[in-house]
Amino acid sequence: MGPLTFALTALTSILLLQYIGKHFGELVGKGLPAFVIAEFFGLSIPLTVALTLPMAVLVATLYAFSRLAAENEITALKASGVSLVSVLQPVLWAALGVTIVMIGFNDQILPRSNHRLAVLQRDIAQKKPTFGLREQVINEVSPGKFYLRAGHIDEATNLMREVTIYDMSDPTRRRTIYADSGNMSLSKGLTDLELTLYNGNMQDVPTNNPDELQRLYFNIDLIRVRGVGNQFQKTSADSYKSDREMTVCEMQEAQDRASREHEAARKTFLTKRAELQKAKASLSKEVLNAETAAPWDVGLGRLYCKAVAMILPKKAHAQGIPRRQATVPATRAATSSTRSSATTPSSSEAVKPITGPMRSPLVDPADISNVESLRIRLMDSATLMNSYGVEIHKKFALAVACFVFVLLGAPIALRFPRGGVGLTIGVSLFVFALYYVCLIAGESIAKRGMMPAVVSMWMANVIFGVLALWMLAKMGQEGSTARGGDAKEMMGAMKGWIRTKTGWRNRRLERERLAA
Repeated sequence: MGPLTFALTALTSILLLQYIGKHFGELVGKGLPAFVIAEFFGLSIPLTVALTLPMAVLVATLYAFSRLAAENEITALKASGVSLVSVLQPVLWAALGVTIVMIGFNDQILPRSNHRLAVLQRDIAQKKPTFGLREQVINEVSPGKFYLRAGHIDEATNLMREVTIYDMSDPTRRRTIYADSGNMSLSKGLTDLELTLYNGNMQDVPTNNPDELQRLYFNIDLIRVRGVGNQFQKTSADSYKSDREMTVCEMQEAQDRASREHEAARKTFLTKRAELQKAKASLSKEVLNAETAAPWDVGLGRLYCKAVAMILPKKAHAQGIPRRQATVPATRAATSSTRSSATTPSSSEAVKPITGPMRSPLVDPADISNVESLRIRLMDSATLMNSYGVEIHKKFALAVACFVFVLLGAPIALRFPRGGVGLTIGVSLFVFALYYVCLIAGESIAKRGMMPAVVSMWMANVIFGVLALWMLAKMGQEGSTARGGDAKEMMGAMKGWIRTKTGWRNRRLERERLAA
């Protein structure tokens, strides 16, 4: 418990400082209350603990078993007839307990803290947004109405150069303002943004007549953007949740909904594509070679939700998402709706199958457009299923990693008892780096549909688990006087193995040369 607590505290502090440093610019200079900053730090802890707890388990296992082996406790136990399995048994039970606690933590505490943190970040971003303006970026000053881009911003004097403003507050026109330089400040009530622009022009284009352009040149122009508040207002409720802000049962319900949508779109797509091919219509390669099969999954989240419903039926029922609540990520949903609206007049026309034989050899272009829209719906629903599947399996894979790391750390520490702190740090860093590289790469591959989520997210656990079982089997075959060594001996053994392989290769080449 001592090494586990120390490792968890140290690793969590390091990653938490890194996370806070990354978002430090969003907090300073805005005059936020102290309790808001403290809440931001507190809500960042669960996200960090989810990553550092498996690390801490490995560090504690390596350190504890290295101490046991270095002080000859393992030798005394073996001499007394105690097997290695009996030594590992209490530790494995403890690791199983940590794994179960970690599953509950990842399923309940982590998504809720992520949701509250996301809402808090949005609330903080609304306070004094001018402080967060960035150079060479189109900054959204007023949501959906006013956008500003500056080539250079002097934060000390609030001076801007190469200013471009996109004013969309008036639905009857689109206004674009260009200025050589400008200055920005807040009004006395700290509610409005005041811009003073120098040496520029203003271009107005009516929405009902895009061919008409009105241009006005100015030396000095004053602009006031109302409603840009500087008072921090905390949102009490926010219904939207991303996939990382949902529990397992919420994601499973959203995945099932996406699966039903995918199946409906697939049947309609296959019917329409077959009829258009029969009519000799010219279809694109994307439509002809479209992948219609749904992403494969083992249903781990579904089994977990059924088990939770049997144990805690009321809480499991409360996890469900109301059907009126949007569960699709905003960017993905916006993209899908934009594509659908651009290709079809209405959603009912996009899913309406073609019935009866075609009366004319000419193909209606709207039918080809509908097929393309259905293909995009298939892609979007498959991407959603992959995204939810990745997050579901990641919650379980990170929890099971605590158990796998105990299996892996014990034989390594017993094989090299004199490694000490150097072995603990070295092996831990190597295992951490390799494990999280596999996890991040698997997540990216699965979301692109190149590999099932269950394979990509559990691949690292399977590899380390097989390696741990092999090392435990080798340890079980050793006698009671196994000597062991330190990190230098491990490096020496590797060098000796390389020399042996090189010697065999040189002798084989020499024999082949003499035979020739």
